[in-house]
Amino acid sequence: MVIGLGNPGPTYAGNRHNVGAMVVDELASRTRSALRAHKARASAAQVRIGTGPGGVPGPSAVIAVPHSYMNESGGPVKALMGFFSVGPERLVVVHDELDIPAGDVRLKLGGGEGGHNGLRSISKSLGTRDYLRVRVGIGRPPGRQEAADYVLKDFSPTERKELPFLLGDAADAVEMLVTQGLLDTQQRFHAPAAGS
Repeated sequence: MVIGLGNPGPTYAGNRHNVGAMVVDELASRTRSALRAHKARASAAQVRIGTGPGGVPGPSAVIAVPHSYMNESGGPVKALMGFFSVGPERLVVVHDELDIPAGDVRLKLGGGEGGHNGLRSISKSLGTRDYLRVRVGIGRPPGRQEAADYVLKDFSPTERKELPFLLGDAADAVEMLVTQGLLDTQQRFHAPAAGS
């Protein structure tokens, strides 16, 4: 199950905090599927993610975006997991990450929430932090801007030009994670760029 975090409604749609939901929209587009309202207070779709050896469609998965506000994400996520009989070890949460440079994608299993209210809500609802995260770098706010204000602002015009590449990379990371596992995906996405 792949969950993209964000806040509901058009006011928040372009915010940095909603990049997880944007990645799930990208996955829906790639799989030619439509997210539909689910009784778990979310939009969800059952899809085949990525491609396996020989071009065979990848494993089946549920992609979803909670309809709750970020700090209440845990309820819908837990309800979806119950409905689709998915354990925490099969959960992938895609979210924005201040502590990663803008444009970078990192993956990890478990660990702290780093002040992220969506992750905190999910960990509390599930009673565990041991689930996979695809962390989409949005960088730190400039100057003295508060982190809370920064994440709730839309991507800047310059960032918006790069956004399709970032969403593409993050969707690639989700596909590879589901089809090839965490270690191989980390090796690809955590490797330093050539020439650096």
